[in-house]
Amino acid sequence: MSPVATAEVVAGWFVPGKGKDEVAGVWRGVVLAGLAWVSGTAVAGAAEQVDLDMVARIRQEAFARSQVAASLKELTETIGPRLTNSPAYARSTAWARTRLQGYGLANVHEEVYDPAFGRGWEYRASRVELLSPRAMPVHAAPKAWTPGTGGPVEGEVVKATLKDREDLEKQKGKLRGKIVLLDDVRPYKPSDKPGFRRHSDEDLGELRTFPVPEDAEPDAHDKRVEAYRKRQAFERELNAFLEQEGALATLSVSSRDNGILRVTGGGSRKAGEPVGVTALVVAAEHYNQLVRAVDRGQDVRLRIDVDAGFTSEEDLPATNVFADLPGSGKAGEVVLIGAHLDSWHTGTGASDNGAGVVVMMEAMRILKAVGARPKRTIRLALWGGEEQGLHGSSGYVAKHLADWPEPTDPEQKVLPRAYQRGTGPLQRRRDYERFAAYFNFDNGTGRIRGIYAQENHAAVPIFKAWLEPFNDLDAEIVSTRNTGSTDHIPFDRVGLPGFQFVQDPADYFAHVHHTHLDTYDHVVPDDLKQAAAIIASFAWHAATREERFPRKPFRDRDE
Repeated sequence: MSPVATAEVVAGWFVPGKGKDEVAGVWRGVVLAGLAWVSGTAVAGAAEQVDLDMVARIRQEAFARSQVAASLKELTETIGPRLTNSPAYARSTAWARTRLQGYGLANVHEEVYDPAFGRGWEYRASRVELLSPRAMPVHAAPKAWTPGTGGPVEGEVVKATLKDREDLEKQKGKLRGKIVLLDDVRPYKPSDKPGFRRHSDEDLGELRTFPVPEDAEPDAHDKRVEAYRKRQAFERELNAFLEQEGALATLSVSSRDNGILRVTGGGSRKAGEPVGVTALVVAAEHYNQLVRAVDRGQDVRLRIDVDAGFTSEEDLPATNVFADLPGSGKAGEVVLIGAHLDSWHTGTGASDNGAGVVVMMEAMRILKAVGARPKRTIRLALWGGEEQGLHGSSGYVAKHLADWPEPTDPEQKVLPRAYQRGTGPLQRRRDYERFAAYFNFDNGTGRIRGIYAQENHAAVPIFKAWLEPFNDLDAEIVSTRNTGSTDHIPFDRVGLPGFQFVQDPADYFAHVHHTHLDTYDHVVPDDLKQAAAIIASFAWHAATREERFPRKPFRDRDE
């Protein structure tokens, strides 16, 4: 979910562009000497038409009658965090369907993308107290899909290195009834950057350039796959070891300073796999004290009470939510806009990615409210399973658009889709040729400053024309760079136009990304209003342009 441009997109495949002649052809006639205003339509370079009447109506609805703040409060403070397949996630899909139906949208429904994604899990409360060598509350929270304590437990704190099978052998028989520190002290590093910031002119200037990528190692993919395979295998072995040895809990240090807890998943969501023991992430400033006390040879004891656990015995199906604004004339062609509905569990998932959810829902509400009747169908997707590896969007693409044949190698079958090597060329589904474009919003609350073109050079002049009516709202750059780690990647990976917007950093990575501070108070509602207006306009123009949105050259994995 990082906005940092990469040559090889995260969880995807880098597809290089063509030569200078082709790029030059894309730019022919694109340099804008100005805009001609004809009957409410701006003609950019005598090519891309911009419907200024519709833009004005969209802006008026977005800024005068916005519902983003109210929607986000309901989603994050009434429903709360939305771990995939948790009871709260189920409540959020029901809430979204009710809202979307209330907007008057069509074909509002849930669709299964994985019939056995994993068990439900819920976090209710936790309390950690230092008992010795002195009394002190310890700031900590459990990892998702790890067991609770079943009531208060007390134990001695020990430190152990558990990074490979040899380490496990050394610790056999030593951890029963113990609370285990897994990390060393992490030194505090004072920040020299502001906690909240907008993109500077220098930042935006850099994004306008394209860094020539370095040559990738020939076996880079195989190395990543092997590292992933080993990591997953050892995690299962470690979980089983901790259960068998009777450890009470494990403690890990947060990767953020200043008391911020950055917590994701642990254990296993899959029924039948070992889940280990209670696993907590501890604020660095508290964790370091525990390590130093143990290193000094002091008697360190903790009391832990974690109320969390699985809410189902079997793996449950996982779903996405969809809603349509039907098209006319080219209704079979689809413009898709989307954001992921799932979140981690210690905050309320406001910036990641409640902000994106309400922005996309608001864009659909706006279009319906202004009476938009697009040629192509505009579809909203609220994805599940993004935080575990873009599962919801990948499942949609595989089912409806394109996928590689299922691998026959048993070791390949257990890998995530992004790591799998199919047994043949890309298989295009019926809707592949009828797909127009996908637009994603998933970098926190920050206002839109432009869009990443994903090296689709034919899209650059189109995006510049669509952004021009929003230049007064600080949205104007089109970066040719790739960006990764969001739900546009599964589309881009199979050669379809998929895009993520350039957003201001705000305090996304400084404070809230995957932390307990990801709450409504860290969201800027005015930024979300701006984003909803821009995305509604982009969806409208993609759905009404005469020609299908251009696609960049695509190279199959097997070529």
